[in-house]
Amino acid sequence: MTIGRLHVITDVAVQTRFSHDELTEMACDGGADVVQLRDKTMTPEAFAESARRVAGICRAHGVTFIVNDRADVARSVEASGVHVGRTDRSIRDARALVGPGAIVGASAGTLEEALEAESEGADYVGFGHIFATASKSKSTSPVGLDALARVASRVRVPVIAIGGISEANARSVMDAGAWGIAVIGAVCGANDPRAATERLRAIVETRGTRGSI
Repeated sequence: MTIGRLHVITDVAVQTRFSHDELTEMACDGGADVVQLRDKTMTPEAFAESARRVAGICRAHGVTFIVNDRADVARSVEASGVHVGRTDRSIRDARALVGPGAIVGASAGTLEEALEAESEGADYVGFGHIFATASKSKSTSPVGLDALARVASRVRVPVIAIGGISEANARSVMDAGAWGIAVIGAVCGANDPRAATERLRAIVETRGTRGSI
């Protein structure tokens, strides 16, 4: 299994011009490797329906589709996998729901959390937040590039950096050792999300070939 480098997390809170479906289509057209559906405001029924539509778009483009938190929804729409946060269900519980062939990603904010996620069977670790971000409310300070470098050097599964990543700093993130990046505002908040995705993909493609698991 290979974890893609460029993850686009769809968001309809940082902007209201585009729906999850539209953002997914533009991200896929722009070269995203992974699209993650995340929405904490939808009813469970609306979220499941949105996931079905996004899954179809990703499938048509050959793009990996990850559902945030809801492993049950990921399984029901035959998504590629699920991403669990520190306060969501456990990695082992998520794995039990989506099955051994699916991707399970996990969030981490420290080296210890990243190593724990790896030991519990996460296929990749989303590490951050690297820089200050307006996309999600954070009670902690940014971890920075030095912490990212330490995690990338110790964790064997792909490390996907997240938090405040933009075209201006994405190269420094990759240079610090990240396997890839996950972005919200850099694509969803852009005037042209497709073009923004294309530019970010050009940056992450400069990295090597680590990340097959």
